[in-house]
Amino acid sequence: MYLPFLYELRRRGVPVGTQEALALAGALHAGLHDSCLDGFYHVARALLVHSETQLDAFDQAFLSHFKGVESAGLELTQELMDWLRDARERRDLTPEEQALLDSLDEQALERLFQERLKEQRERHDGGNRWIGTGGASPFGNGGAGQKGFRVGGTGGRQGTAMMQAGERRYQGYRDDVVLDTRQLEVALRKLRAFAREGIADELDIDESISATARNAGELEVVIRPPRRPNTRVVLLMDVGGSMDPYAALVSRLFSAASRATHFKELRTYYFHNCIYGRLYGTPQLTGGTTVPELIAQVGKHHKLVIVGDAYMAPYELGIRADAQGHYSPDGLEGLVWMMQLAQHFERSAWLNPEAPRIWPGSTIATVGRVFPMFHLTVEGLGEAVSHLTKGRTAKGTTVRR
Repeated sequence: MYLPFLYELRRRGVPVGTQEALALAGALHAGLHDSCLDGFYHVARALLVHSETQLDAFDQAFLSHFKGVESAGLELTQELMDWLRDARERRDLTPEEQALLDSLDEQALERLFQERLKEQRERHDGGNRWIGTGGASPFGNGGAGQKGFRVGGTGGRQGTAMMQAGERRYQGYRDDVVLDTRQLEVALRKLRAFAREGIADELDIDESISATARNAGELEVVIRPPRRPNTRVVLLMDVGGSMDPYAALVSRLFSAASRATHFKELRTYYFHNCIYGRLYGTPQLTGGTTVPELIAQVGKHHKLVIVGDAYMAPYELGIRADAQGHYSPDGLEGLVWMMQLAQHFERSAWLNPEAPRIWPGSTIATVGRVFPMFHLTVEGLGEAVSHLTKGRTAKGTTVRR
């Protein structure tokens, strides 16, 4: 039943394969979908969708494949309810029939009920075998069975899954839109890494088993330090001028990074257009630290993330400044200051909100030769995070889009 649905998902770009099909089959076999379309919707979405960017495609595929199913379900429910409202009066049972009903236990009842569901094809009233009304069967409505399975009641939530899919509440989760705070938090969470630090007071089960096996079965307990967050991030953000249209986006990024609990250390600084020896502690470009001081304080293992449009007059890359950010003929050019940062950190990425089509032939292309550059979208941030977690990559001469 669901295989055509899987093909519909693949057609819409949701990568599902054998592993997902088997997982879904196992969930259905275990009854996790509660034998209803609503349950199937939630179970399938949980197992088949691996990224928030695929939620909208999943809803579209679900709506396309199952549209009309809820109407058929409602018609069947209405037919059943009409039957129950027209239930026949129960008849008196013989002592033998009553004794037989009383002798059935819960497991036997459930087994018989499932068998009857598979076999029954029409309405039944007044009998002692089928699921019906007014009879001596332990299944049905309005009968004489003192214990059994009552069939009846009001309708449930038919159609809820179709309504959720039809609303397409996730159509904003696309690869080509600028991120909101929630998406930023999800993407930044992929940067998390852990290290074992502190006093060894946690039982290492796997190593204890291995050590015991190597010790001819004599128990040997191995303990280890607990896992703690080990991600250290330096976040630099361009403010003012051409970045004004993206001020809200930078603010959301700062909010998402500040709320993250999986960073062992997060340092945030600001600059304007180009880095001239000094990084500021506020968006008003006050306080902060110098590039040499930052390099001395943080290790190469810190991840450097720079957010900015890298779009400026070409001469700005050549302005000379000292470590305090003041113009000085004897200072270093802005591009050289940025190269010092790139050379210090093993892992760095520049996130650019400008459309990639304007990158070539501008200062963006020049900066892109110093830092690996990625577009500030869901897809681009995902690529940047993957780059940051893979380790050091030689600086190239092409601009990444």
